[in-house]
Amino acid sequence: MAQVQYIGTGRRKSSVARVRLIPGEGKIVVNNRDVEDYVPFETLREIIKQPLVTTETLGSYDIHVNVNGGGYTGQAGAIRHGVARALLTVDPDFRAALKSAGFLTRDPRMKERKKPGLRGARRAPQFSKR
Repeated sequence: MAQVQYIGTGRRKSSVARVRLIPGEGKIVVNNRDVEDYVPFETLREIIKQPLVTTETLGSYDIHVNVNGGGYTGQAGAIRHGVARALLTVDPDFRAALKSAGFLTRDPRMKERKKPGLRGARRAPQFSKR
């Protein structure tokens, strides 16, 4: 028998997360590893759980995530975005709470491109008088 699952895609900076919510006891698996092994900081693990806490569904869904690109913070933000989108497919009534918390909005901030003649996006080369 096919088990019901809810799918959401989240993005942040250069990270993309494909999230599946499966009814269960609240286990979170990221790239086939436990979330405690994959995400090194407790604050980032809390960020991942924020949509579940907001909708009071923490502990009722197992979360399976495939995420790539970016660093830990960008990946945590992408997972949060994907979890929020997947929760919308669970129950459309969650939309008001998730939207007011800002979890459905894709963060548009990206890295600024390097400019010619500069060392980075804005960093000028060291000034020399002579």
